Amino acid sequence: MQRKGFRFVGTVQEERRGSPAEQTGSATLVGAAAETPPSAPRLSIVVLPFANLSGDPSQDYFVDGVTESLTTDLSRISGAFVIGRHTAFTYKNKAVDLRMIGCELNVRYVLKGSVQRSDNQLRVNVQLVDAETGHHLWAERFDKPVADLFDMQDEIVSRLAQALEAQLLAAEAQRSETTPSPDAMDLYFLGRASFNKGHTAENLSRARSFFQRALSLDSGNIPTLVSMALVDLTTVGGFLADDRSGHLAAAEANLVKALSLSPRDASALALLGVAKILSNRAAEGILECEQALALDRNLAYAHACIGVGKNYIGRAAETEGHIQQALRLSPRDIGAFWWMMFAGNAKSFLGAYAEAVVWLRRSIDTNRNMPFAHFNLAAALAQLGRLKEARVAAKVGLTLDPSFTLRRFRANAPSDHPTFLAGREGIYQGMRMAGVPEG
Repeated sequence: MQRKGFRFVGTVQEERRGSPAEQTGSATLVGAAAETPPSAPRLSIVVLPFANLSGDPSQDYFVDGVTESLTTDLSRISGAFVIGRHTAFTYKNKAVDLRMIGCELNVRYVLKGSVQRSDNQLRVNVQLVDAETGHHLWAERFDKPVADLFDMQDEIVSRLAQALEAQLLAAEAQRSETTPSPDAMDLYFLGRASFNKGHTAENLSRARSFFQRALSLDSGNIPTLVSMALVDLTTVGGFLADDRSGHLAAAEANLVKALSLSPRDASALALLGVAKILSNRAAEGILECEQALALDRNLAYAHACIGVGKNYIGRAAETEGHIQQALRLSPRDIGAFWWMMFAGNAKSFLGAYAEAVVWLRRSIDTNRNMPFAHFNLAAALAQLGRLKEARVAAKVGLTLDPSFTLRRFRANAPSDHPTFLAGREGIYQGMRMAGVPEG
């Protein structure tokens, strides 16, 4: 199903597109000037064939596979307009002007890259370019030891797709800031940009405001329904409000609506799993996340959330493996600090407080503005007898969220599994020793 303002495109898109002249609307009218080419669609991109710099033509199959798989993965981004691989490959091994390609294909962004294999090392370079200006927006380099090439291809593509989604949303939000009369898409991009700035109460409130305005213009805007749910789930997961049940009910309602409009939306399915995990239905939630991964195996946060769910059903020892898988797929993900915190929590549940401290410090180093990570660090440090450090951590958490109390934390347990509740007692005790108020 296609919603207004969105075009979901796979790698067969070129079959629906005409020639470059048709794509840019350059038909000539009798007795009139040529029509002005339409603006390039938002989130429109072409992935040019990556260059093989290895000097070995036998590596072309691997390099071309990276290009093709990345094209497929980017087409899964909600609202993305991705030029199909057959059209993109007509530019292979050609010296091209990126702005000219932008005009010919009527896209806003061009991704180009190269792959080089030397002895036992593989290097991948990528650049995201604004096709209208020619300016470079983002660049990244991956260096990896050569192992199984197909496994490496999956990992490289997943990491690129995850990073590119954040970069494209940020670029579109920047464009939307200057729009005098923003439409639902503009407001969605602005909301995502606010959300991605950090999961504080202020940023979440600003994101919610943009998403609400977007839904008032288009109540069936699928990415916005999903993102609104994400705000509610983040509020619950971070213990940022007392009304846990209200936020969870709102999130689930928005996700059910999104899935009624787009049943194969992997992101919506995974977040529905999160809603169930956070509402004492962890086993059901894990199944939803597994179904999402069947649709999109590279959905990194689905792996992380399965790890959270395992902790909630008394299997905390399995959590770390799922977090490691999520981080392998998307090591610089906007949500990576959450995943590290989840791993730290699981270690605390197991009584492995020294390992918990390592994970929780990693989380805080990645994002210092997540109050709950500081409270968990305080608990782990207190259990290790490091009370001075624990009190400092608790004080930082209370500076970020002065409303947090042990009462709120205890009253909002996401699971009633006996093993989970027993592990939670150690965290309560640690927080109390660190000076977190009872409330």
